[in-house]
Amino acid sequence: MSFVSFFSFPVNAEWLNVSCQQLYPERSGCWEERYLHPEEEGQDLTEKLNSQLQAAAAVKLKAFLRLQIQEFLKLLFEGPRRGGRWMVHDQQLLFLDIMSQGDDYLEGIEENADIDGFESKSESAGNYVKRPRNVMVDALGLYTVNAIYGDTITMPCPLEVPDGLMFGKWKYEMPNGSPVFIAFRSSTKKNVQYDDVPDYKDRLSLSENYTLSIKNARISDEKRFVCMLVTEDDVSEEPTIVKVFKQPSQPEILHQANLLETEKLQMLGECVSRDSYPEGNVTWYKNGRVLHPVDDVVVINLQKIVDRTTGLFTMTSSLQYMPTKEDVNAKFSCIVTYYGPSGQKTIQSEPVVFDVHYPTEKVTIQVLPQSSTIKEGDNITLKCSGNGNPPPQEFLFYIPGETEGIRSSDTYIMTDVRRNATGEYRCSLTDKSMMDSTTITVHYLDLQLTPSGEVTKQIGENLPVSCTISSSRNATVFWIKDNTRMQTSPSFSSLQYQDAGNYVCETTLQEVEGLRKRQTLKLIVEGKPQIKMTKKTNTNKMSKTIICHVEGFPKPAVQWTVTGSGSITEETKYVNGKFSSKIVIAPEENVTLTCIAENELERTVTSMNVSAISIPEYDEPEDRSDDNSEKVNDQAKLIVGIVVGLLLVALIAGVVYWLYVKKSKTASKHVDKDLGNIEENKKLEENNHKSET
Repeated sequence: MSFVSFFSFPVNAEWLNVSCQQLYPERSGCWEERYLHPEEEGQDLTEKLNSQLQAAAAVKLKAFLRLQIQEFLKLLFEGPRRGGRWMVHDQQLLFLDIMSQGDDYLEGIEENADIDGFESKSESAGNYVKRPRNVMVDALGLYTVNAIYGDTITMPCPLEVPDGLMFGKWKYEMPNGSPVFIAFRSSTKKNVQYDDVPDYKDRLSLSENYTLSIKNARISDEKRFVCMLVTEDDVSEEPTIVKVFKQPSQPEILHQANLLETEKLQMLGECVSRDSYPEGNVTWYKNGRVLHPVDDVVVINLQKIVDRTTGLFTMTSSLQYMPTKEDVNAKFSCIVTYYGPSGQKTIQSEPVVFDVHYPTEKVTIQVLPQSSTIKEGDNITLKCSGNGNPPPQEFLFYIPGETEGIRSSDTYIMTDVRRNATGEYRCSLTDKSMMDSTTITVHYLDLQLTPSGEVTKQIGENLPVSCTISSSRNATVFWIKDNTRMQTSPSFSSLQYQDAGNYVCETTLQEVEGLRKRQTLKLIVEGKPQIKMTKKTNTNKMSKTIICHVEGFPKPAVQWTVTGSGSITEETKYVNGKFSSKIVIAPEENVTLTCIAENELERTVTSMNVSAISIPEYDEPEDRSDDNSEKVNDQAKLIVGIVVGLLLVALIAGVVYWLYVKKSKTASKHVDKDLGNIEENKKLEENNHKSET
């Protein structure tokens, strides 16, 4: 048993439909029922076809195809699809497996024989291919011309022009098989005539080589045209199948839903593509992935309508869809798949995004502005939100201490909050479902300075000062005097003039930005004028300088009275309630000088006698500084303490000694006892004398 390939041709699946329609014009849906998919393999032709091919193996191939074409097509469309002898491979429809009992069935067919227009494809195989002439040759040897809707159809005559040609004609066949002649050309008179066929009026053109052109291709031009060449001895005919293609318009998604609700099957839209031939197919996509039909979730209905005038198809695919929350911002589109002269193609619509509505599943409360700390005096906004779409517009806000919620929009504003606003705040939907809470702490800082403001005290008086802090957290306290930070808090047991000034007690909460308090104490230390006068002879021995040292606040005014002549040289700067006034004189005789200091509290007068310049006079040192005075006072106190301590030690030593002597000695003899008593008395008298001293 041998296997021989008779011939192979390019696959053009559309011709099957045309042939089916020509064979069975009364059928509807012929294409869908009998379409031959190029990717399928093993198409059945039944044993009847195999036996006919075997019996006709010695007949010329072309003659066999002419005689058996009708029967072949009937078997092709009516036979079973499995176990046959047609194979599709690499876009080629192949005649395979012509079974024989030997080479007897192949008599008359030689591998290199020329069989009426067929040529050997290879020297090692019996494959014969009809050479195409700008047309496609299908598996049956039929010429097919593919044309674009609206363009010109060009059909070369498949026949070779024979010698002795008289004329040529073109005709097309009606569905019932009756011919309609449309063009005639005489080879002798060189004239062309076109038959009066309304559908082809002013559309035909027949060239000298009998190529027929039809302008403005229409769907109705899909026919079986026949080129007929006539000689005196023979009439030759060869058919050509015309296929017309029309690319559809870009699909559009119409009647779009305004919004989509989750858990609800609803019409998303209709994908419409117009003016297609043959009809195309519509596929829906979501985010670039095909949407396949799912019961009660994805429902797709495709409708194809043909225009009776043009024969063009309009495809309308409706999509019913049940969205989920994940479909937010999803891109829906549709693609139309259609067939053109070069095969299958697609056109995609513009993507569409739908507003997906879904219920709220969670409520969230926020404090605005989003600061880590809140202090007294701040304004607070509570914002409540739900994660549904659209989000809820109204909520219930629960304030600390309130049992009933306050109905409001998504915000609740509190201005100038106080410390009593600290607590838990909640919000919920108006039906009191889904609640969220947050805790707010309002930080505060209180400062109480006692005394504060302007305080006037007399020199030497006591002034207790306290700065009390109350805060929500640990606060930092510091003192400032006259814009200089102090190391310790002020304490006034005996006020001095240098204690006067502007005191500031300031406190802050470092964790809370902007929370700072301060109070001021303006301390005024007043005192009556105090005067001390000193004198000294100048180094030139020609004059003497008299100094009036003045203390007091407010600053006293100083006046001098002098018998004789003198001049005030300078007045020192007033610092801490003290200053001095100097006068230089050169007295001819003894004089008396008077210094008068006066302020709002009192008038003080002090006088000093000054000898004549010729009389020697001990100079008096100027007043020492306050620091030196304090050192002298400290030294005096130390000396007094030492003396008192020594006296106490001596007294204690005498008492101890007396007790010891009294207990340790026994009177063995009366004389010794008396002597001992006398000696003890003497010692006691001496000790008593020392103690008194």
